[in-house]
Amino acid sequence: MLSSLKSHEEGDQEHHRHSNPVHPNSQHGLISPSAPVRQLLVSCAELVHRGDLPAARHTGSLLLATASPYGDSTDRLVHQFARALSLRVDPLFPSVDAASPEALQSSYLSFNQITPFLRFAHLTANQAILEAVDGHRQVHILDFDTSHGLQWPPLLQAISERSDPNNPPSIRITGTGRNLDVLRRTGDRLQTFADSLGLGFEFHALLFPSTTSDPSSSTTTDFTSSSLRLHPGEILTVNCVLFLHNLLQDGSGSDDSRDLRAFLQAVRAMNPAVVTVAEREANHNAPIFFQRFMEALDYYTAVFESLEATLPPTSRERAAVEQVWLGREIEDVVAREGERRRERHERFDRWETLMRGAGFTNLPLSPFALSQARLLLRLHYPSEGYQLHTVRDSFFLGWQNKPLFSVSSWH
Repeated sequence: MLSSLKSHEEGDQEHHRHSNPVHPNSQHGLISPSAPVRQLLVSCAELVHRGDLPAARHTGSLLLATASPYGDSTDRLVHQFARALSLRVDPLFPSVDAASPEALQSSYLSFNQITPFLRFAHLTANQAILEAVDGHRQVHILDFDTSHGLQWPPLLQAISERSDPNNPPSIRITGTGRNLDVLRRTGDRLQTFADSLGLGFEFHALLFPSTTSDPSSSTTTDFTSSSLRLHPGEILTVNCVLFLHNLLQDGSGSDDSRDLRAFLQAVRAMNPAVVTVAEREANHNAPIFFQRFMEALDYYTAVFESLEATLPPTSRERAAVEQVWLGREIEDVVAREGERRRERHERFDRWETLMRGAGFTNLPLSPFALSQARLLLRLHYPSEGYQLHTVRDSFFLGWQNKPLFSVSSWH
């Protein structure tokens, strides 16, 4: 499957340590420009947390003038966080959300290419699905938040390589998302690719109604139970790569996972052969702003350091990823509250508890899946800083000693 991943994604590319805070002077409410830039950033967040918005606004301006988006990893990281803090104190500050759909798509594709995180998640989840459906004639994949469908061509090719060319299996993908045009274009590309392999293939696009807790919107439970076309005799797999965190509410009470619990129970009722889960290994859902800010700063420090070590300083792709794709994530975690915030990441312990609570059992990822993930890192991302670990039958990929992404499979 690794060779399939490499060949297809090359085609896609053508297609397109916390520091102690420096506390503000109590008389002036401002911070010395000589303070180290990271300490200055933490102090700006403290000002926001305390509600001293004029001082926070001044400090944010100082940070934006000091930390270059084209400097070293610390400068670039501080610049993105300073932008997010500036947006929090001034809603008229330019938002990354204003970027064009084309810029967002380009930065997403670059993120997939220049970092191992998405490819690792897709490759590992695909191997779990491949092993679950092996030998079955009719396969149905329910994929939540399909986006551009980068995960599926390598799996389709792997299934084709295992099957009898004179009697290939039938594959159906139900892909969900918030943009029907994107889903339809994704379906057309996957149909063309499947046709080239001689596979029987269908793509069914479903517009995902909402991931908020708005009681007036359709729920995920209704979505999974009433909108799917489940055919007799087909084996069902469910793919949740970077999706489940969307169903969380603010981590401030006993109901913060109500929608997610209902969703998992609905999925469990469909009796899938495997459910694959991939999430960022971070707690960005704390109800207290400063706690969430420090967790995000720690997490994205590791991400930016990994980019610093693996790409040249002049890389335009890295700049686009940091300023658009990662900048959008940072902006969402830092600048937004309540239902406006989408990025509600939690650590694996939380997902494990929720999956077991819904009646799922962890399926150990295979030794072959582990060897594929290691080969991916060795061939495409040879830096020694990337580390892959197995914990409780699940895989964790990180930078240095900081886990950043987890992948697990469930039944």
